[in-house]
Amino acid sequence: MADAAPTPQELERPKRPRFFWPGGLSARLLTLTILFVVAAGAFALPPALASFEEKWLLDRIRAAELASLAPDATPDRKVSQQIAAQLLEGAGVTRVAIQTEGMRRLVLGGPSLKHAPYLVDLRDQAPVSWLIAPFQTLIGGDGRYVRVVASPTFLRHADFVEIVAPDAELKRGLISYLWKLVLVAAFVSSVAGFLVYLTLNLFLVRPMQRITRAMERFRADPDDARARVQLSGRQDEIGRAEAELDRMQADLRVALNSRARLAALGEAVAKINHDLKNMLTSAQIASERLAALKDPKVSQALPRLERALDRAVKLASGVLAYGKSQEAAPETSSVRLAAAVEAAAEEARLAEHDIALAIDVGPAERVTADPDQLHRILANLLRNAREAMEHQEDRTAPGRIAVSLTRLGDASLVRVADNGPGVPERARERLFQPFAGSGRPDGAGLGLAIARELAQGHGGDLTLAATGPGGSTFELRLPGAPPPAPTRRRAAKNSAT
Repeated sequence: MADAAPTPQELERPKRPRFFWPGGLSARLLTLTILFVVAAGAFALPPALASFEEKWLLDRIRAAELASLAPDATPDRKVSQQIAAQLLEGAGVTRVAIQTEGMRRLVLGGPSLKHAPYLVDLRDQAPVSWLIAPFQTLIGGDGRYVRVVASPTFLRHADFVEIVAPDAELKRGLISYLWKLVLVAAFVSSVAGFLVYLTLNLFLVRPMQRITRAMERFRADPDDARARVQLSGRQDEIGRAEAELDRMQADLRVALNSRARLAALGEAVAKINHDLKNMLTSAQIASERLAALKDPKVSQALPRLERALDRAVKLASGVLAYGKSQEAAPETSSVRLAAAVEAAAEEARLAEHDIALAIDVGPAERVTADPDQLHRILANLLRNAREAMEHQEDRTAPGRIAVSLTRLGDASLVRVADNGPGVPERARERLFQPFAGSGRPDGAGLGLAIARELAQGHGGDLTLAATGPGGSTFELRLPGAPPPAPTRRRAAKNSAT
């Protein structure tokens, strides 16, 4: 299958620079683990080298301090040049000096130096210079000497001990120690990195791979049993992701099943739509023949029959659009609400079931709506209220429905309140969803879904404002609030416009 062409939004979106990562998440994780462990070893390298150099210099200081005690053991406090050379060689230095009570004295001296030595004062060394000193030794040239000053250990009366020593041996020791550190760090980094990688791969990468496979299988076939993610019971973010994915899959399966049922319904309705329209056409022809009769009773009932047939024909014509989840755009006009409520109550058969209707709306009060779609909305609301009260087993008071109108700025708010049993708790969350919002076993759950879709088509909405054991109140919000027309006598009781 060819790749889908990029959308205009994707083309306009600026491309961000991306790093190249080899392989999948496991390879990236291994690479990052190695880099971080190596970086940690690199940070530990300067202190280790500085400690090695400081220890090496202190060892030379202590050896030189012990060698300086030899002249004090002789009667004249002097040693021969041969013994002095042996003492200096044994201590690994070329000169030893001691300062006592402000007087500096050369105890053991060797040949003169070709180059001036560089100074390292171990008594008060700053952290930065302490860390930099080993690298200065390593990158320095050959044949250099180091002059070291430190506090005495054995000569309690001395102020400090000073030595001069060649740094060649120190440099060789630093290089040898550096290689040992690198080898040890490489081994530790490899072992630690591998263990960290295995741990993260076990606790993060594999669960993510399992979640990803479940998502891919669900995308390919939502009905595949293997597409359901296996919950591990973890309480961390991975466990929450698994639980949320499982709930999302369940919700999507319900939605897909609902769409499939709607599609099947649309297909079935499409098949009977042609025959239904023919039946309604025949009924219209029959009504025209009845209109030719001079019977007063027929003339009185005929307008109701004609309006019902006209609405049925329009509904049958738009049934295919509803099967495609589409409704015709409303053709709004100024509609008298009281007359529209009376016509809807007649279709909902409230009087036949002894349901009292209180219309708290003036005869001239109007709303802006499509007359036919407003009739369907009101009829569905009144019919639902009547059926809910009919199925109420412990009902003692007579059924009653009240309709009122309120102006909210430039919008009209129609309230339909009843004294029925209220909407069950289990049906409230999906009250306006097709096939899911009915609270009665024999209900299809389409009336409120259709009513809300028609209200939203007007740019308004239909909501459940309140519900409980004392009844329910639905609010129909319609944009536009036309001023009421002057009060006048209505020509027909059930006129909707």
